[in-house]
Amino acid sequence: MSAMNDKIASQAERVVALEAELESAGEVSLEAAALTLSRAALHDWVDSVVGVVSSPGVGRVSLIHKDGSQSSIASSRLPFLLSRPARFEREGG
Repeated sequence: MSAMNDKIASQAERVVALEAELESAGEVSLEAAALTLSRAALHDWVDSVVGVVSSPGVGRVSLIHKDGSQSSIASSRLPFLLSRPARFEREGG
């Protein structure tokens, strides 16, 4: 296994261990077949998004889905990836 694969497996094990402390089970998808199924499910889930609220200050992205439900993603990077750079010029002027 490569160093990158070792790092990914280690991170997955850490997440599962933290969830176990909360008495919540976790499922790891690292093999190609399982990862393909997870990615397909994630693509379908993302395709159902009709609105996004990015809150970099609190490290959260909230997604609003077609059916009116809401999902939140806690992430130190994702809110910044979705945020637009600051603009200081006036619109229309």
